[in-house]
Amino acid sequence: MYINLPLSWMSHSFIKNKFLITSQKQIDKIIESGLKDVDIDTNLGNDVGSISSASSTAQDQFSIILTEMISDPNVAPEKKAKAVQHYSKVIMRNLLENPSAENIGKVITTVSEIVDLIVTDNKTNLHLLNITTHDYNTYVHSVNVGILSVSLAKVLYCHSDGHDMHALGAGFFLHDLGKVRIDQSIITKPGKLTDQEWIDMRRHPDFGFQILNETEKLSKESSIIVLQHHERNDGSGYPAGLKGQDIHPYGRICSIADVYDALTSIRPYKPRIAPFEALRIMQKEMIHHFQRDLFERFVLMLSSSEKF
Repeated sequence: MYINLPLSWMSHSFIKNKFLITSQKQIDKIIESGLKDVDIDTNLGNDVGSISSASSTAQDQFSIILTEMISDPNVAPEKKAKAVQHYSKVIMRNLLENPSAENIGKVITTVSEIVDLIVTDNKTNLHLLNITTHDYNTYVHSVNVGILSVSLAKVLYCHSDGHDMHALGAGFFLHDLGKVRIDQSIITKPGKLTDQEWIDMRRHPDFGFQILNETEKLSKESSIIVLQHHERNDGSGYPAGLKGQDIHPYGRICSIADVYDALTSIRPYKPRIAPFEALRIMQKEMIHHFQRDLFERFVLMLSSSEKF
């Protein structure tokens, strides 16, 4: 965002009144200065609303802004989708930097609002499917997989009252939470992992389960999703090597979204693959990993958007 501070130059500690926000430190500095709000110039930066600093932390600020954008009927679906993408990435990044019980609870609350938006607003849902970003890091990946998985669950369970979509959304967005306990040099390594590094990486589903259990944020749905999103239909997955019907549909949904986003994202060691090509690879080379009818529903869901 390109912001304009509504004070004289002598009333704050910034060099100038108008500038582009490029770091979390700038946001923290604005909050610490006691400013209640700032204006943004949408001609020079993102159109994501104004920042209110009534709460004490940046995490609260982003949650408040996102809630306001989601609930405002006057905000166009495209802008609403961009706001959800932008702020949910910031919120997930902050969570992964500090995965406390309080922050996990805040994310779960925010995700519930995002789930309601996806379930009830088809136009915004389509925009969300079309603007997923492709820079690969854990917090961006978590948001992409969360949106894709909730959207697929909506398609599958729209006529059923037997599924807690809020709990599912929390599980989908938090599916990779356990990576906070993996050495970041392994997460970001620009090449093939060693055997020991691969052993360490495979522990992140168990770590995610442990964190949610330790913070008393573990639900039945999040337990299934966190532990099973790397299981494969042919038994080649991890951590338990589950096969076929032993894998819960919730884990299967997240698995499809997880692989798709990994393929279509830029990695240090590979270029991004276009959506159609990623789906072709999944269908031709990896179909034994997935439940075929769920994969077909996933393809139909993406084809109904503007992905292709």
